[in-house]
Amino acid sequence: MIIHVVKPGESLYSIGQLYGVSPFKIADDNELTDPGKLVVGQTLVILEGERKHKIVQGESLYSIARQYGVTVQAILDANPDITNPVMIYPGQIIDIPPRTKKLGDFEVNGYAFPNIDMDVLKKTLPYLTYLSIFSYEVNPDGTLNPIDDEALIKAARDAGVAPLMVITNLEKGGGFSSDIARSILSSEDTQDKLLNNVINTLKEKNYYGLDIDFEYIYPEDKELYNNFLRKATSKLKPMGYTVTTALAPKTSASQRGVVYEAHDYPVHGALADHVVIMTYEWGYTYGPPLAVAPINEVEKVINYALTEIPSKKILMGIPNYGYDWTLPYTPGTAAKTVTNTKAVDLAGDVGGAIQYDPESQAPFFNYYDSEGKQHVVWFEDARSIEAKLKLASRKNLGGVSYWTINKYFPQNWLVVNSLFNIKKLL
Repeated sequence: MIIHVVKPGESLYSIGQLYGVSPFKIADDNELTDPGKLVVGQTLVILEGERKHKIVQGESLYSIARQYGVTVQAILDANPDITNPVMIYPGQIIDIPPRTKKLGDFEVNGYAFPNIDMDVLKKTLPYLTYLSIFSYEVNPDGTLNPIDDEALIKAARDAGVAPLMVITNLEKGGGFSSDIARSILSSEDTQDKLLNNVINTLKEKNYYGLDIDFEYIYPEDKELYNNFLRKATSKLKPMGYTVTTALAPKTSASQRGVVYEAHDYPVHGALADHVVIMTYEWGYTYGPPLAVAPINEVEKVINYALTEIPSKKILMGIPNYGYDWTLPYTPGTAAKTVTNTKAVDLAGDVGGAIQYDPESQAPFFNYYDSEGKQHVVWFEDARSIEAKLKLASRKNLGGVSYWTINKYFPQNWLVVNSLFNIKKLL
């Protein structure tokens, strides 16, 4: 895998010549909407695949390895019939392996809404370990608002992907409710009713496990939430179900705020099979223009998490979206959500050159709209995804978790598949 950043004057044809790869393959792999219109600063993932090389007079394995950007050992591994590296001859055809060496096994979770396009889901499932279907909303009395999840569960299992039931304290038609969480956490009877409803759903729907995503819990209810997790894991784990929890991105145990305080990293790390750390939303809808998941900030969260949670239990959150802000930013105004692919299309339409911020390791561009207002767009591309995945690998994490997979981002999955062997549990 090579990540190529488009330069002024380049075309798919010239880029294909540069790497010895068909321009049609590059367009197909990256699912370009308009192959004839590249954007300066746009990334393209080049998949060389396994190539054939015909040896000519004067070549050595060393010179061939340098030509293709691989090691001599990689060539030897791909050609076990070469028992003596110096005993090669003109006319001999050898296999050239891809440049990218896989970093190991990795778990990948993807959150999906029930309304996901089934074609998008089926294209994505080969790259997932878990499919977390979002979500069963919990009512104050311990009942669950049903969702249409049967087709997603079947598709996941058919693809060897473990479907996870997600429960949330989302208010119907609204956001996360501290009061709904309190009504559950403050009553043992309501907790028992909720868990019985969860168990019945897990059985009836053929789920693999449970993902508990309770957010905006009142800080004073932290220990009540911990006790609920103890009860949930003690009931579900003996039945063979896994338990995952979602955690706010904290950098210390003492971090203040209703988003953070009730999420007790050590307790979740001890009880859950996995924790999804929501390492995104530094740049958010009503906030100032920033990268959604700046890697320097993400790393601070992961460094703290590793002091409290076993590394292999951690699934690091990755956003599958960006934002478009109108400038100058006015507090209280809303940015527009954009998909990563639409961001590149927008840059092409408005003539915006994509830049890359080295500190946050995220792409952005500026443009003026039809009314003369300036905008800035922050999003994700192949470079920023690679940086996040390599961070997760360096920290020896269990894997990553995407919010969400409802919109297909081809480059992301090309990079994931090039870097890791994705674990399958079914």
